[in-house]
Amino acid sequence: MSTEPARTGPAGAAPGALLLCRAAPESVAPAARLLRERMLLARAGDDWCALVPEGKPWLHGGEPVDQVLTGWAAALAVGASWPVLALWWDADHAGFTLASGFRRPVGYVWLANGTPAGEDEAMRTFAARLGLDPVLDVQSLDELTKPDAEADARARLHGLLAVLTRAGVSLSAGLTPGEPPELLRETALGRPDAHAVEWPDPGEVLRTGPGAAAGGRPGPYVPWPWTGGPQARTLALAQMAAGIPVTVWGLRRRSGGWITAGALLLAHGALGFFYGLAHPLD
Repeated sequence: MSTEPARTGPAGAAPGALLLCRAAPESVAPAARLLRERMLLARAGDDWCALVPEGKPWLHGGEPVDQVLTGWAAALAVGASWPVLALWWDADHAGFTLASGFRRPVGYVWLANGTPAGEDEAMRTFAARLGLDPVLDVQSLDELTKPDAEADARARLHGLLAVLTRAGVSLSAGLTPGEPPELLRETALGRPDAHAVEWPDPGEVLRTGPGAAAGGRPGPYVPWPWTGGPQARTLALAQMAAGIPVTVWGLRRRSGGWITAGALLLAHGALGFFYGLAHPLD
């Protein structure tokens, strides 16, 4: 557990976070379950979905919300074909982290009063990785890196989301950065397509193998791409190899977020590897 005190807002206001994935909920749910954090999952546009975490690591575990979200985003994105955008805020800062594949995550931070505290190049890398318009969208993102006495950290995140609407992101009213965690979860629960994401029972994972789904495909608790082929086993080994240094880094930094990310990579890779050995493709 980190020795750094939890960041909380004025009068006990708690920090919060959202995870946006450019994928359908059914693609995100298996990997999200392995984070072992209770979350609500709902659509956030035609090509996006949102994860609303309960927030135990930073509300009760003393972990800085930005470190936890960076680790989670990296873990969700490794081995996936879709990027993960983590939005977070607390009493002193707000920011985002974009993770995609095995590439180094990129992000930006603003102080509570909206003062930019990141590198301009990060915004351009962010736009390029999401395939945003290199002129219109990059110009709007550049505005978020300039001083603005009338824009606090929450307004900066709203400005970021305004740019992302052109990329297909659509969040429900109330499901926006800066809102209290209770309101975020209440809003997500009000969505007819929302459902809870929790750590599955190990026996249930085993029961949802190829025989549990039509066509011999892995069940809903078996993360993509556990298909049993050589390519899947290679990816599983790569995840295990990446998980070791990530876990060591988290232990050295006493960061629960990075420890979780490393453990997820190791578990995801190991389960995928042995699943492939036990259920090879015909």
